[in-house]
Amino acid sequence: MTPGPTPGILRVLIADDQHLVRTGLTLILEAEDDLEVVGVAGDGAAAVRLAAQLCPDVVLLDVQMPELDGLEAARRILAPGVAHQPRVLMLTTFDLDEYVYEAMRLGASGFLLKDTPPEQLAAGVRAVARGEALLAPVITRRLITRFTSRPPGGNADREAVVGRLTPRELDVFRLVAKGLSNQEIAGELYLGETTVKTHVARILAKVGVRDRVQAVVLAYEAGVVDAGG
Repeated sequence: MTPGPTPGILRVLIADDQHLVRTGLTLILEAEDDLEVVGVAGDGAAAVRLAAQLCPDVVLLDVQMPELDGLEAARRILAPGVAHQPRVLMLTTFDLDEYVYEAMRLGASGFLLKDTPPEQLAAGVRAVARGEALLAPVITRRLITRFTSRPPGGNADREAVVGRLTPRELDVFRLVAKGLSNQEIAGELYLGETTVKTHVARILAKVGVRDRVQAVVLAYEAGVVDAGG
């Protein structure tokens, strides 16, 4: 482990309360030429402290940990005003844990199951480091159905933010919220995939969210779409 960044190398912090899990994740990631594990933590409090000290690019954060659980750790790591905000990738034993959804609302970029194959783990770390959301469309839809089936809250501030979008951007936004990929959106709207990618980038900038996961949450909270729609 090294104290400073190396050009072209993604710095990763691992936080999990199980020693075997930490060791396994470290071995998997360290086997990749472009990934470096700069720190490991056995609880949420240590994860918050090390995230501030080591300035990793990506934090792998277990949902359930002692002293400070993964949700509260994510809240603190991604809190407004924090000088360095890494990408946070939640780790969970359970498919679509409700705590993970709450972490998405706080700014986490996705989640991985602990039994994810090694190559998918490494690819996932790279994806979130690039600013992509690590939620496959089918997972997004299932997450939406389970956790946003409640009536929208009618948040006026969020509705105003969405009001900045053009009609075409709103069309794209609705499909993003339903978990469609850029390719699927292009097919639905008869657009080129590059055009859709441009629209998505503009949408994220206009509504002030970091990635598609937060865009999904915003769309449901603003009442743009509903879980049954």
